[in-house]
Order: sequence, then structure tokens, then C-alpha cells
Amino acid sequence: MDLRSKVFLIYGPTASGKSQFAIKLAKKIRGEVVNADSMQVYKDFKILTARPLKKDFQNIKHHLYGFQNSNKYFSTGDWLRLVTKKIAEIRNRKKVPILTGGTGLYFKALTEGLVEIPSIPIRLRNKVRILQKKIGQKKFYKKLKKIDPLSLNIINSSDIQRSIRAYEIKIFTKKSITEWYKSTKSNFKSKDFYKIIINKSRPELLENINIRTKQMIENGAILEVKKFLKLKVSQDKSVSKAIGIAEINEYLKKTIDKRELAEKISIKTRQYAKRQVTWTRGHMKGWKKINTYRLNNFLKKI
Repeated sequence: MDLRSKVFLIYGPTASGKSQFAIKLAKKIRGEVVNADSMQVYKDFKILTARPLKKDFQNIKHHLYGFQNSNKYFSTGDWLRLVTKKIAEIRNRKKVPILTGGTGLYFKALTEGLVEIPSIPIRLRNKVRILQKKIGQKKFYKKLKKIDPLSLNIINSSDIQRSIRAYEIKIFTKKSITEWYKSTKSNFKSKDFYKIIINKSRPELLENINIRTKQMIENGAILEVKKFLKLKVSQDKSVSKAIGIAEINEYLKKTIDKRELAEKISIKTRQYAKRQVTWTRGHMKGWKKINTYRLNNFLKKI
């Protein structure tokens, strides 16, 4: 099949082999790889975020990796603007854009558009968060139902973050979050994309996570975090939430040993992988799921 006119989107949970598959695909269809992972944009973490390294690029061009300073805010909107421009540049070179990563929100913004909601004052945001914490999610969800019943069609009762977001949007803008979504459009058409989810078995994924965690610790993740902590980056910056920072900080303070460090990072990574898989069920209907043992067959057919 000739799919060289498409923009390839490759999503999968962490440690599923997305980067390696993207390189193989790029070799086959004269592609260039573009990052769609919110943590791999930052300069300070090569090892901790499992960012593809130049020595592993195999002469394939890679874009939007490790370019952003950790002390600067980088949003989904920032990524969308950069990636839209990058897709055009790659196409102008008669190459195929291959976007790969595990940040579902990036792919959602690209394929469906980004909601242009006005900036909500920090005082109101904090007030809503304090309210949710005080009364608990069950009662908070009931309050959301009263002020914005339409939002319940798209937000699960257990989804704390999205419940808070819908509540603050309704309070500040007087419009339901669903109304903002309706006015959102992508710059691309659905036919522009070829969407792939790498579907790795759970036992294989867990084994990969454990192996990769040990390798990261051995290959310098501790030193990366040590240097990062000296920068005193604000806790509200996205990069500060990278898996491994808090755990390695504990190790540096000597409250846990290396065995406990590896175990804690593995557990957090497994939890993250589970959330990534859950995201596909709610937001990636219609994407082509390919089991890892069928990836080579897929490449042969292109």
C-alpha cells in the first residue's frame, strides 16, 4: 500500500518500542521522525525520559527532541504550533512526517484541534482545587452536575483533573466545556493521518519497564536529576512532574536505597503506562492497533 501522502501517528504506552518502530518505518517510506512526547522536549533529561539519542537515529532525521529549557513553560498549544510547521517542512522535502510519542493530549490536539479557552485566574483555579479536596470527588462531581450537566457526557465521575477543569471553565466563562469543544477544529482532515497504536502485551510491557528502569539508573539518570535539582525549577512546571525526579531525590537524601529506587520508579512507570492504555479506549477509537509481533509484517506490506 502507498501511504506516503499521509502523516503517520504512532502512539503506545511507555516502553512499547515506539521509537524503534518509527525509525524502521522512516527507513521504509523515506520518513522523518517528530516527537510527540511532552517530557522528551526538554534539554535536561536524555536518560530519565528515554529520549532517542543521536547515536541511535540511524541517519533518520529527528525533530522536536531536547530543545526546550526546563525553567520555561511549554504547553500543548506550543507543541501544536511547532509540529504543524514541522509537518509542512517535511512534506516540502517530499518526505513523510512520522509523529511518535506517548502524550495522548498532543495527538488529540493535532487531530481534533485545541480548545481556545481564555486564561483562568490562578486565584479561581486554586479556589476550585481547594473545594474539590475539601468535599471529595463524589460531592464535587455532584456540584459539577448542577452547574454544568452537559459536561457529564464527556467526563467520568472518577476523573478529578477534568472535573476540576470543567468546573472552573463554567464558573469563569459561563459556558460549558462541551460548548468550547464544539467550536474547536483541527487544521488537518481525518484522511491526512494514518493512526497506529502499538499494542504490547502486559507481561512484555512490564518486563520492558523493569529492564529500562534499571538501565536508566545505571546509565546516569541519578546525575541528570542531581543537576536538574540545582536549577531550582518551579514545581508548577511540567518537567518537574517527570517520573523519577521525586524518587531519585529521595535516594539522594538517603531515605531509600537503589533497590527501592528502582522499584518505586518501575511502579510509577507501570501506573503511567496503564493510564496511557486507558486513554486509547476513550480518545483513540478508530486507530489501527498493531501487536508488536505483527509490526514487521506491517512494514513489509507498505
